[in-house]
Amino acid sequence: MKNNGGRPSRYADWLTEDRLRVIRMWKRGGLTDKEISKKIGVRTQTISEWKKRFPQFAEAFKNGKDEADASAEESLLALFQKQTITETRVEKWIDANEKEKQHVIKTTKEVQPSAAAIIFYLKAKAGWRDNTIVTDSSTIDKLDQILKQTQESAEMETDEE
Repeated sequence: MKNNGGRPSRYADWLTEDRLRVIRMWKRGGLTDKEISKKIGVRTQTISEWKKRFPQFAEAFKNGKDEADASAEESLLALFQKQTITETRVEKWIDANEKEKQHVIKTTKEVQPSAAAIIFYLKAKAGWRDNTIVTDSSTIDKLDQILKQTQESAEMETDEE
């Protein structure tokens, strides 16, 4: 972002609470330091220098990233649990007396845990690898049970259709 006179932004321009909030928002939105440096109008190295010199600047970057990470983790964790979802649909029609009528249809369905999400989490956060030798099979037994339930559920839904 260029200031009056076309000069590049100075660090002081970006140490106000409003500007730091913008940086947190950009990081929460997933922007990289390089993308933010372009928005501010400085080199990426300048961003690194400002982070070292100004703790509140570094904190804005860190907090925005932490918020994005926490949101992603919450979404991932939600996929671990069976969920009940209610969908609402409104059907409208004109009756014989030419009056508009409507009917609300609510459909409730259960969504099984995502085996892929569970495996991803175990690999990313719990140190699991495809070639891990497991001596305690209780976790694998639980995963097998979840996978079996997911497959049975999918088969039942296919049969119902």
